[in-house]
Amino acid sequence: MMTVKQVSKLAGVSVRTLQFYDEIGLLKPTDTTAAGYRLYDDEALETLQQILFFKELDFTLKEIQIIMNDPLFNRETAFRKQRELIQLKRDRLNSLLGLLDKLIKGEKCMDFKDFDMSEYFRILNEFKETHTDEIVKRMGNMDAFDAMFSDLKSREKEIADMAVKQYGSIEAFTSAMEKSFQDFLSGGPAVSPTEAGSLIEKTDEITRRLTADLAKDVSSPEVQDIVRELVAFTNECNKGIDMGENYWPMMAENYLSVPVYIEVTDKKYGEGASNFMGRALKCYLDGK
Repeated sequence: MMTVKQVSKLAGVSVRTLQFYDEIGLLKPTDTTAAGYRLYDDEALETLQQILFFKELDFTLKEIQIIMNDPLFNRETAFRKQRELIQLKRDRLNSLLGLLDKLIKGEKCMDFKDFDMSEYFRILNEFKETHTDEIVKRMGNMDAFDAMFSDLKSREKEIADMAVKQYGSIEAFTSAMEKSFQDFLSGGPAVSPTEAGSLIEKTDEITRRLTADLAKDVSSPEVQDIVRELVAFTNECNKGIDMGENYWPMMAENYLSVPVYIEVTDKKYGEGASNFMGRALKCYLDGK
């Protein structure tokens, strides 16, 4: 057993912090002496270690309590997720250190990519802190949210690039995603599972009409009428969600140049369908 002062020295946290953890039920001592002094065994130290890892990742004490009190909480799984998130944090800090090294040397470096997504992830963290009950209700548990957050962090540069292309700026993307997430938590405009099937079928039906004859002139009234129908239906399906000012130009470019779009579209609608759709969309956008 270790006393509270010994644990404080070992873990690098204050005695008052350990007392506070006890008061809020986050970390109870294993035992107390006759004089009322707290004592901690190895299991309590392991719990403290887990708490400190969560704090390093900017989780609030309330969040840590909810996670660790979950009957499905698994310490080994948590350690693995924490390791992944700390690696991402390390990579981000290393990138910032590299930028500072360049600036110290007097190099002009107007590269803000390391800061671009900070507000977006701050908002996600804020939602996590203030909408715990809604998140658990919609996603089942906080682990699902953590997995989503980890995936987004791992694709930060990819998302940032997409955001600028589709929304014009990270700020516009962040604002749109904040509203979308609020809608998600409140059961708002997101398409329900019962609707999804019919919407996919309708989109497929329109696309098949659009690609029925790939030899047609993409600027012909017949083709452009179908493109207009596809765009209108897609916008309607998104139920007012801000898709960004450059969504359709980006989609046109995807059909023309992104390998995965080309491969999937051509496989489903015929060789050359992706190029046809990209050119038809560009023609439609140019004529708007």
